[in-house]
This record gives sequence, C-alpha cells and structure tokens, in this order.
Amino acid sequence: MIKLLNKLQDWLDATRTVDFLGPLALRLYLAPVFWVAGTNKVVGFDNTVAWFGNPDWGLGLPLPTLMAVLATGTEVLGAIFLPLGFAVRWISIPLMATMLVAMLTVHSQNGWQAIADPGSAFASPLLGVFQIENAGPAGERLSAAKDILREHGNYDWLTEAGNFVVLNNGIEFAATYFVMLLVLFFIGAGRYLSIDYWLARRFRSRAGG
Repeated sequence: MIKLLNKLQDWLDATRTVDFLGPLALRLYLAPVFWVAGTNKVVGFDNTVAWFGNPDWGLGLPLPTLMAVLATGTEVLGAIFLPLGFAVRWISIPLMATMLVAMLTVHSQNGWQAIADPGSAFASPLLGVFQIENAGPAGERLSAAKDILREHGNYDWLTEAGNFVVLNNGIEFAATYFVMLLVLFFIGAGRYLSIDYWLARRFRSRAGG
C-alpha cells in the first residue's frame, strides 16, 4: 500500500512539468469576465459615474468619476493583461480590490448565493441558528414566475435548455473571482505561456550574470 501511494505521489510530482496549465486556465477564465464588466462600463460611462455616486439607488461613493475611471480601467487592463500573462501579480491587486468593493457595497446585503437556491447549504433550515440565508421569498417569486409562464407561454420550449432561476445577487461570483485572483497573485502567471515568465528569464538571468 505504501509503495502504491509513493508511486502515485511520484506521478503527481511529475505533473509539475505542466503546472503552468493551472494559472493559464485561471487567466483565460477571468479575462472575458473582466472584459465584459469593463467594456459595459465604458459604453455606459455616464451611467456608471451616476451609479457610483448616487446614494439613493447607487453606491453613494465619493469622487464617483475617479472611482468609475479606476474601476473601468482596472477591469479593461485586467482583461488584456491576464491572457497575455503580463504583470499578472500587479494587476491582480487592483482587480481584487474591485471585487472587495463589489462584495461589500453591492452584494453583501444579499447573502452568499448568486442564484437563489433553497438547497444551498447556507439556506438550509437544518442549520438552525447558523442559517445565514432565507431562500423562501426567492422560491416564492420563482414559483409565481413559473405559473405565469405556464399559463401564458410555451413553458416546455422556454425550459428546453434548462430551468428558470431567480437571481439572488449575493457575493458568490465576486468572491469566487477574488479567490482566483488571490491564487494568481501568489503563484504568478505560470511558465512558458506568459510574458511575465520570459521577461523574468531574460532580465533576472542578466542581473545574475
């Protein structure tokens, strides 16, 4: 048994030759996320500024134009830098900051779930006093919406590719992106398929020589 475990460990160690695939996958996954978020802010920049500054229906932040520029620029640059593997650790810092702001100012009051799910561990009544989310109201809205669609629409066609859901707008997605960026901050862009790797090889070897 020990020999088998040692062989499995040797095999796992051998996979380090392709460990660059991990950070590459994270970079390629995150790039379109930030591209969509950033370009949407660019297209509707006046609305973005208003949303950042309005205390009634927005975030109510000071210096909303500056905040909008910083958030938009960070997301657009992140979407460009990440797939190239350029300055990945550096761009991860402001991107993580934008995710924290989003979690604290936009999503935190909605709990954890991005999509309401009564089956979520955080929403289960079995948790008792540790239940931190109430998915009941979202379930009621979803049930009402389905009744309307069954009565007035072609429900089978509408649900052919999947069931309807209710957006809960919790911190789940922003927190997931934050964790992915945190990993990239610590491990970097990865070897071979990143500009950072080749820049480091060139300039560090020159400095060492």
